[in-house]
Amino acid sequence: MDQLFIAIFGIKDHLTTAQESARAVLMFSYGLVLLRLGGARVFGRWSALDIVVSIMIGSALARAMTGGAPLVGTMVAAAVLTGLHVVLSHWVARSDAVANVVEGKSVILIDHGRIDHAMRRRKMISQADLCEALRQQGIDGEAHVGNVKVMTLEPNGKLSVIKIDPCKHDHN
Repeated sequence: MDQLFIAIFGIKDHLTTAQESARAVLMFSYGLVLLRLGGARVFGRWSALDIVVSIMIGSALARAMTGGAPLVGTMVAAAVLTGLHVVLSHWVARSDAVANVVEGKSVILIDHGRIDHAMRRRKMISQADLCEALRQQGIDGEAHVGNVKVMTLEPNGKLSVIKIDPCKHDHN
């Protein structure tokens, strides 16, 4: 059995093109299985947790594919990382305190037409980034920022905008 495994997948640092190709097929398939086991969250939200785990698993699987790391040990390590991601994801979903530590909190950058420039700078959001997010919501830059109820920097780095509804008299 070991000889068959070595014939198909080779030994670290001594791979033929065919063996590296076989490893590529194995790592691709294994990566898909891990993704399905890990859940849709990995590519759905892209929180800091999701990004770190995705990069680590991708890097490990790539090294095993090219013979830079042991095949079976790397597959086990990737499975452990996937399991850790699932456990942390469940914990984050059940605890606001854990979510704040692992994922961070959203931050308000505009509140009822007033830009918090100190917070914007602290969070390293340029004026151009802020204006781009406003334009994406149909608000033509800072001149019309009064049409913004709230702009939030989300934990995943996206800027979300809630416009003031002209049909409602919102005085909050």
